[in-house]
Formats: sequence, structure tokens, C-alpha cells
Amino acid sequence: VKIDKDKQLVILDEEYEVSEGVGSNRSVSLTTSTFIVYSYKYQHDDGRVSYPLCFIFSSPVGCKPEQQMMYAGSKNKLVKTVELTKVFEIRNTEDLTEEWLREKLGFFG
Repeated sequence: VKIDKDKQLVILDEEYEVSEGVGSNRSVSLTTSTFIVYSYKYQHDDGRVSYPLCFIFSSPVGCKPEQQMMYAGSKNKLVKTVELTKVFEIRNTEDLTEEWLREKLGFFG
């Protein structure tokens, strides 16, 4: 999901089917801000399985300050509109791994 600067709209940029887990698809930009919405198969400690819809705001170090402000300013409105509850941020796209996401989701029990 990205922001169309000229139209001032949040739009679906690309859609992927990721079968190998988070982080296996390195199509996440290393230089520009982006919003990622990811449905993840989460195995709880008690054996239950859930599929939380995760919102990840990627704002890599070194991207344009104007772009960072535009995305940061739109994040809360988008999260509220779509009613997402699992909201995370990353500054380094190399951190986007399955281990990182499992650790973040573990907070929610």
C-alpha cells in the first residue's frame, strides 16, 4: 500500500502471495516508505492457530523526510479506517523477518 502524492490518496500498490513466510519476499522497498498489510498464520503456545492481519509501516533510514512525514501523518487514519489492531513499524527492512513478527505478535498472546 502506498500514497499517491499527486492525488493525496492511499492506494493498493502491489499484492503478493507469500508462501514462505514474512521476509521471504524481498520486494519491500529499501529506500522508500510503504505500508504493508500482511495476514500471518500464527501458532499460539496452546496450539491454537490464528491469522492476524498485521499492519507494518516501513520507513527506511535515509528516505526523503517529506515522504516520511506524508506516510507518518496518514498511518493512524488508515489503521483506524481499516480497523487494524496489530500495528508495527520498522526502520530497517532487513529486520522484517518471521522471528521479528512472531516476537511482536507474542505481545498480544
